[in-house]
Amino acid sequence: MPVALFVTCLADLFRPSVGLAGLKLLREAGCEVLAPRAQTCCGQPAYNNGDREAARAIGRQVIETFEAYEHVVVPSGSCAGMLHRHYPALFAEVAGWAERAEALAARTQELTAFLAERPKFAAKTRFETKATYQDSCSSLREMGVHGQPRWLLTSVEGLELVELADTASCCGFGGTFCVKLADISRRMVDDKVDAIEATGADTLLGGDLGCLLNIAGRLSRRGSAVRVFHIAEVLAGMADGAGIGEAPK
Repeated sequence: MPVALFVTCLADLFRPSVGLAGLKLLREAGCEVLAPRAQTCCGQPAYNNGDREAARAIGRQVIETFEAYEHVVVPSGSCAGMLHRHYPALFAEVAGWAERAEALAARTQELTAFLAERPKFAAKTRFETKATYQDSCSSLREMGVHGQPRWLLTSVEGLELVELADTASCCGFGGTFCVKLADISRRMVDDKVDAIEATGADTLLGGDLGCLLNIAGRLSRRGSAVRVFHIAEVLAGMADGAGIGEAPK
């Protein structure tokens, strides 16, 4: 099955291991994986800040790059949500692009949701930890991702998963929200860190790198020992190095 991997800007710039883990997992699921070199940002920062013209210019490039592929898989609920939920609205009244945006949206999935639909896929790794999972707003509300990552984690030997209280609440990242409303964002992420530490977990997992970077930064500044990984890194057996927000060893 040919699959195009949308790597995302944050993975490319801050955590390439997330993209590499996604590539490995898709291959283990029996897919032929391609990562088009022409891919760039999905346009979400411009879109969220009201710059529709810039978002459309970026979106056109994304559509042209990925529309030839049967499946487009994204290791991020927010970027997947941009393609799947927001492109159709962004291009709804743009002649010649509305249908192309709808077609790409229909073929776009978040990584854990895609893997959970592959009947023969199971993680082939061991990770000794007590972990909790943070549902990002976009994954949960825009892409309907909740049970899929938890089900995938049951195949990781040695991993005990404990539920996080109020897991559906926002961590305070919200893209540029954490910059424009920093004081509110800080209060939100402090509440999230309190909930994480209350679980007694050693590790925080999630599927959206932006949220994980935000939480990892606050955990680090508060001196917490909780380590942070993207779920793809754990499923792919690539969580043996520095966690998100940690200095490389």
